[in-house]
This record gives sequence, structure tokens and C-alpha cells, in this order.
Amino acid sequence: MEKINGKILKEMLESGSSNLNNHKKDVDALNVFPVPDGDTGTNMSLTFTNGISEVRKSGSESLPVIAKTLSRGLLMGARGNSGVILSQIFRGFNQAVQGKEELDVREFAEAMLNGSKLAYKAVMRPVEGTILTVIRESSENAYAYLETNPEADIEQYMTCMLEEAQKSLDHTPELLPVLKEAHVVDSGGSGLVRILEGFKAALDGKPFVESATIPVKKEEKSDKASGYRTEFILEMNDAGMKSFNEERIRKNLGRLGNKITLIIEDRIIKLRMNTMMPGDVLTIGQRYGEFKKVQIENIQDDLKPSIIQDEPVKQVEEKEYGIISVAAGEGIEKLFREYRTDIVVSGGQTMNPSTSDFVTAIKKVNARHIYILPNNSNIIMAAKQAADVTEGKDIIVLETKSIPQGLSACISFNPDATVEDNTAAMKDAIANVRTGQITYAIKDTSVDGREIHEGDYMGLFDKDIVVIEKDKMETAKKLIDQMMDEDSEIVTLIRGKDATEEETAELEEYISENYEADVDVQNGGQPVYSFIIGVE
Repeated sequence: MEKINGKILKEMLESGSSNLNNHKKDVDALNVFPVPDGDTGTNMSLTFTNGISEVRKSGSESLPVIAKTLSRGLLMGARGNSGVILSQIFRGFNQAVQGKEELDVREFAEAMLNGSKLAYKAVMRPVEGTILTVIRESSENAYAYLETNPEADIEQYMTCMLEEAQKSLDHTPELLPVLKEAHVVDSGGSGLVRILEGFKAALDGKPFVESATIPVKKEEKSDKASGYRTEFILEMNDAGMKSFNEERIRKNLGRLGNKITLIIEDRIIKLRMNTMMPGDVLTIGQRYGEFKKVQIENIQDDLKPSIIQDEPVKQVEEKEYGIISVAAGEGIEKLFREYRTDIVVSGGQTMNPSTSDFVTAIKKVNARHIYILPNNSNIIMAAKQAADVTEGKDIIVLETKSIPQGLSACISFNPDATVEDNTAAMKDAIANVRTGQITYAIKDTSVDGREIHEGDYMGLFDKDIVVIEKDKMETAKKLIDQMMDEDSEIVTLIRGKDATEEETAELEEYISENYEADVDVQNGGQPVYSFIIGVE
């Protein structure tokens, strides 16, 4: 093949998206830390699916239009650091192809190379051994291949790029010791390779299509309310109408949750269900058309459900300040609201919000200066990307990496202070917080020379696993011992969904008896972590 037009590019993108979606759980499983929150594959799949959905809706077969539409869709749908980087790769690709209805092999190679360069620029401190390395080495080496093989066609170039990407991915453990110790390759790089595999398959005339089945989640099904109540109203497009199969979608949804109500009215799909994986539910729906409404509730049996994403905001006169925080767990969400947060975006470790989620929240806050508290290191880039695409408002993203940091920043906020003073005070508060978390291992692995077995409890001090025990309470107490010092004055103990009142009381008593610090106990109701501990 000598040239790529819009129709061929669209086929490549569809194939890449399908292959990534079919293997997203494999990519998720590459998470280095054995905690139940590996979501790189899911984030990349949701990001790319949003881009492809926008391309389908456009109905265009013009190459520049497809590239621009894809770029915008990826930008707004980007979730997690891997999703943001992926969006930047294709933003660079889009910049290079504007005004060109066809691309020869060299122009295509230059566009991929530009995507690599833009992705590196988007990351403040690029780390080698990640998706960045894979896109850089594969695009550079494939471009060099064209220099020595000027007669090569697009299929040969794509074969070379995929081979170089796989080599680069296989080498990532040599660049990042943590990958080598865990015996895995980089998850983001793996997701990129899946996309490139899809590109090559389409060029070879054998494009990937999405699997009709969804892997069954390994957990006992129950009719009781748990996880997230997920609802959407979707209007099917022409392609969605042709591919829609009610029996198949009911089967796939049944694998993801329970209490399913599915109504089909002409081109409209209405769904309501309970699930632990709302992102996967949205991915299924997004294949068929455009969402008209999406609503996700964090629900528990012992707590009244609270609507997060669609919570109404009273329209009042523009105020000086607004705060947007990310949280999961009704108790934590309530805390943020009590500490002057205007909008709580639903999300955290297991469900990273997209750029679009932040943009929507920003639009709801009628304020001149808006602080965003991501409260998770994997959400910061999406928050910053939302700030970049928002015009007319002063958006300040504070790099909070944990719930205790976010809460402390809110407490330090003073509505009567200047922006400069508030920003400085909130940053100081963030810097003075140490965060601990108790969770369990979902697989056998080795981290920092320590053997971890499935089912073990782990104590995380900031991002490091510092305690590994069979008993939850012993793990929590040992973690607290490592976190406390002579300057520790306040301990915030946030109880998770799977922790009991008795366990919480035992831990509170342990802190009070052993340390001269005030203990603030809160029922957070968060998933994944039995306890979140903040020390100031």
C-alpha cells in the first residue's frame, strides 16, 4: 500500500480500539503493586473508545477530519496518566496530518514521530521504561528503517514499528527495576502495542473486532446493593443499530453486575444496574452510539445512595472561589462537602475520572478561581488537561495524591484570603500530610525484595508497601508505628467499606494509648482500602 486515506485510517483505528478492548484485562493485570486497583488497560480502553465513538458520530471519511475528531475525543475522554499520554500521542499525530487527505509512508511515519514528541512534552518528568519509551523508540526506529529502505510501503513500515514497539516493551523491565522484580512489562506500553497490533491487522486485511464476551469477575454474585448504581440513556447511531443484539448485551451486562433493567425503545437504550465496574458498563454502551445521560451512584447497604455526577448545583451570582474534589465513598464525599467543596467528582483508585468529567464539573462551579483536588496521582494529568482546555476561568490544580492531603488542603482554604495566600497555604498543608492505607494483595508477587502472597494484608506508606502481614489489624498497627514520630499531632482514621466498627475502635484505642496525638475517626465507606490514615 502506497497511501492511507481517511477510510483506511478509520479501519486501522477501529481495529486498534477493538484489540485494546479485548485485552484490557490483560493490561490491567500488569499492575506492579498487587492491589485491587490495576486499571491501566481499562483507562486506555475507555479513552480510545471515546475517541472512536466521536469518529463514528462524525460520519466523515476525510482523513484530517477523522484525525482531528479522534484527537478531541481522546482528549476529553482521557482517564488516568496512560489515557492522557495516549491522547497526546494522537494529538501530535493530528497536528502533523492536517490538510492532507492522504498520507504516504513517510508522512505517516512523521505523524507518529510527532505524536511521540508531543507526548513527552506533556509529561513534566518523563520516566523511561513506560509507554513514553515504547512510542519514542518504535516511532524513531521505524522512521530510521525508512531512511535505509526508501522503497518500503506502509505495511512494511507498520510491521517494523510493531516489531520495534514489542522490543521496546520487552526491554522496559531493564529500565524500571520495579517492573523487573515483579516480572512484568509496562502496562501502558503494553496497551500501546495492542493498538499498533490492531493497526497492522487492518492493513493486512484482517482487522480485529471486539469480542462478544466479557470476562467474568471473580467474585460471588449477590442481589444486595454494592459498588455503583450505573444508569445511562443512549441514542444508537446507524452503525450501532446494525450491530445491536439485545440477547448479547444482556448476557454481557449480566457478567458485570445485577439488578439490571434494560429498556429498548426504537433507537434509545435505557439501562439501570448495580456493578463494581461502571467503566466496563459504559464501554459496552458506547459501542452503539451517543450517551444522552450518564449517572453513577456510589451505593452501600447501610448508607443512603448519593448521586455524585449529576448532583444539581444552584445557580447563584459568581463567587470568588470554587473547589472540585475527587472521592469515592459516601462518607468521604460528605466530608469534602462539609469542607467547602462545591462538586465531588466520583472516582478514585478503581475508577479514574476523565478530562470531560472535570470539564463538566468546572462548568457547574460559578466561580472566578477554581481549585481542583485530584486526590490520586493517576488523576492529576486528566485534571490538568481539563484546566488547559477550559477558557475564561482561573483553574488551579493542586497535586493532591491522597484523600488526607485533599481534606487537609480544604481545611486550610480561607475564602477571605487572596489566591496567592490560599494556594501557598493549601500547598503547605499538603506537604505536611503523611498518608497510610490498608488493603489486600490480589496476586503473588515480589516488591522491593519482599515476597507478597495473594490474600496478604499490606500497609502502604505514601506509595511504598512497608508492612505485609496475614492479619488486617496487625498490619494497620505496624503501619501506624512507621508513620508516627515525635512531631505527629493529628491522626485522621478513615474507615473503609470492609472495616467494622469494632476494628476501627480497636485501632483508635491503639493510637490513643501509644501516641500523644488527637485521633479523628471518620466513616469514609471507601472501596479497596480498609483504612485510610492521615498523619499531620
